[in-house]
Amino acid sequence: MQVPLEISFEGLEHSEFVEKRIREEVSKLEQFFDKIISCRVTVYLPHKHKTKGNLYAVRIYLSLPGGKMVKVDRNPDQHQAHEQPYVAIRDSFRAARRQLQDLVGIWAGKVKTHQEQVNETQG
Repeated sequence: MQVPLEISFEGLEHSEFVEKRIREEVSKLEQFFDKIISCRVTVYLPHKHKTKGNLYAVRIYLSLPGGKMVKVDRNPDQHQAHEQPYVAIRDSFRAARRQLQDLVGIWAGKVKTHQEQVNETQG
Protein backbone atom coordinates (compact mmCIF):
# COMPACT_ATOMS: atom_id res chain seq x y z
CA MET A 1 0.00 0.00 0.00
CA GLN A 2 1.16 3.50 -0.74
CA VAL A 3 -0.57 4.94 2.33
CA PRO A 4 -0.26 3.22 5.74
CA LEU A 5 -3.28 1.28 6.99
CA GLU A 6 -5.59 3.33 9.23
CA ILE A 7 -7.53 1.51 11.97
CA SER A 8 -9.91 3.31 14.31
CA PHE A 9 -12.35 2.38 17.04
CA GLU A 10 -15.56 4.31 17.72
CA GLY A 11 -17.56 3.80 20.89
CA LEU A 12 -15.24 1.12 22.20
CA GLU A 13 -11.72 0.84 23.49
CA HIS A 14 -8.77 0.01 21.29
CA SER A 15 -7.97 -3.69 21.17
CA GLU A 16 -4.59 -5.09 20.13
CA PHE A 17 -6.23 -8.42 19.26
CA VAL A 18 -8.83 -6.82 17.00
CA GLU A 19 -6.18 -4.66 15.36
CA LYS A 20 -4.03 -7.74 14.72
CA ARG A 21 -6.98 -9.52 13.09
CA ILE A 22 -7.67 -6.52 10.86
CA ARG A 23 -4.02 -6.40 9.78
CA GLU A 24 -4.19 -10.10 8.88
CA GLU A 25 -7.32 -9.54 6.78
CA VAL A 26 -5.78 -6.54 5.01
CA SER A 27 -2.68 -8.61 4.28
CA LYS A 28 -4.89 -11.24 2.60
CA LEU A 29 -6.49 -8.55 0.44
CA GLU A 30 -3.05 -7.28 -0.55
CA GLN A 31 -1.98 -10.79 -1.53
CA PHE A 32 -5.00 -10.99 -3.80
CA PHE A 33 -4.59 -7.47 -5.25
CA ASP A 34 -1.27 -5.75 -4.59
CA LYS A 35 -2.24 -2.37 -6.06
CA ILE A 36 -4.39 -1.17 -3.15
CA ILE A 37 -3.47 2.47 -2.55
CA SER A 38 -4.93 2.90 0.93
CA CYS A 39 -7.19 1.19 3.44
CA ARG A 40 -9.18 2.66 6.32
CA VAL A 41 -11.00 0.36 8.75
CA THR A 42 -13.32 1.46 11.55
CA VAL A 43 -14.74 -0.89 14.17
CA TYR A 44 -17.70 0.62 15.99
CA LEU A 45 -20.75 -0.08 18.12
CA PRO A 46 -23.78 1.40 16.35
CA HIS A 47 -26.20 0.56 19.18
CA LYS A 48 -25.63 -0.06 22.84
CA HIS A 49 -28.11 -2.55 24.26
CA LYS A 50 -28.63 -2.99 27.97
CA THR A 51 -30.49 -6.29 27.73
CA LYS A 52 -28.34 -8.07 25.16
CA GLY A 53 -24.77 -7.93 23.94
CA ASN A 54 -23.45 -5.17 21.76
CA LEU A 55 -23.34 -5.80 18.04
CA TYR A 56 -20.12 -4.75 16.34
CA ALA A 57 -20.00 -3.09 12.94
CA VAL A 58 -17.08 -2.59 10.58
CA ARG A 59 -16.50 0.01 7.86
CA ILE A 60 -13.84 -0.57 5.21
CA TYR A 61 -12.70 1.92 2.57
CA LEU A 62 -10.17 0.76 -0.02
CA SER A 63 -8.70 3.25 -2.48
CA LEU A 64 -7.69 1.67 -5.77
CA PRO A 65 -5.99 2.82 -8.97
CA GLY A 66 -8.07 4.93 -11.32
CA GLY A 67 -9.96 6.61 -8.49
CA LYS A 68 -11.97 3.45 -7.78
CA MET A 69 -13.10 2.66 -4.23
CA VAL A 70 -14.38 -0.37 -2.42
CA LYS A 71 -16.71 0.58 0.42
CA VAL A 72 -18.17 -1.83 2.96
CA ASP A 73 -20.33 -0.80 5.90
CA ARG A 74 -21.72 -3.91 7.54
CA ASN A 75 -24.72 -3.07 9.71
CA PRO A 76 -25.18 -5.85 12.28
CA ASP A 77 -28.91 -5.35 12.97
CA GLN A 78 -29.81 -8.73 11.52
CA HIS A 79 -26.64 -10.59 12.52
CA GLN A 80 -26.59 -11.75 16.14
CA ALA A 81 -23.26 -13.41 15.35
CA HIS A 82 -21.80 -9.90 15.27
CA GLU A 83 -21.74 -9.90 19.06
CA GLN A 84 -18.16 -11.02 18.45
CA PRO A 85 -15.93 -8.42 16.76
CA TYR A 86 -14.00 -11.14 14.91
CA VAL A 87 -17.18 -12.30 13.13
CA ALA A 88 -18.05 -8.75 12.09
CA ILE A 89 -14.49 -8.29 10.80
CA ARG A 90 -14.58 -11.58 8.91
CA ASP A 91 -17.92 -10.81 7.26
CA SER A 92 -16.87 -7.29 6.31
CA PHE A 93 -13.61 -8.38 4.74
CA ARG A 94 -15.40 -11.14 2.82
CA ALA A 95 -17.70 -8.49 1.35
CA ALA A 96 -14.71 -6.27 0.52
CA ARG A 97 -12.93 -9.18 -1.17
CA ARG A 98 -16.01 -9.95 -3.29
CA GLN A 99 -16.20 -6.33 -4.44
CA LEU A 100 -12.48 -6.30 -5.15
CA GLN A 101 -12.75 -9.55 -7.12
CA ASP A 102 -15.54 -8.05 -9.22
CA LEU A 103 -13.47 -4.95 -10.01
CA VAL A 104 -10.37 -6.97 -10.85
CA GLY A 105 -12.48 -9.19 -13.10
CA ILE A 106 -13.85 -6.17 -14.94
CA TRP A 107 -10.36 -4.69 -15.33
CA ALA A 108 -9.07 -8.01 -16.66
CA GLY A 109 -11.97 -8.24 -19.11
CA LYS A 110 -13.29 -11.42 -17.50
CA VAL A 111 -16.55 -9.86 -16.34
CA LYS A 112 -18.79 -7.96 -18.70
CA THR A 113 -20.15 -4.69 -17.50
CA HIS A 114 -23.85 -3.92 -17.80
CA GLN A 115 -23.20 -1.53 -20.71
CA GLU A 116 -21.43 -4.26 -22.69
CA GLN A 117 -24.37 -6.61 -22.14
CA VAL A 118 -26.82 -3.98 -23.38
CA ASN A 119 -24.73 -3.31 -26.51
CA GLU A 120 -24.56 -7.01 -27.32
CA THR A 121 -28.33 -7.47 -27.13
CA GLN A 122 -28.95 -4.42 -29.32
CA GLY A 123 -26.61 -5.57 -32.09
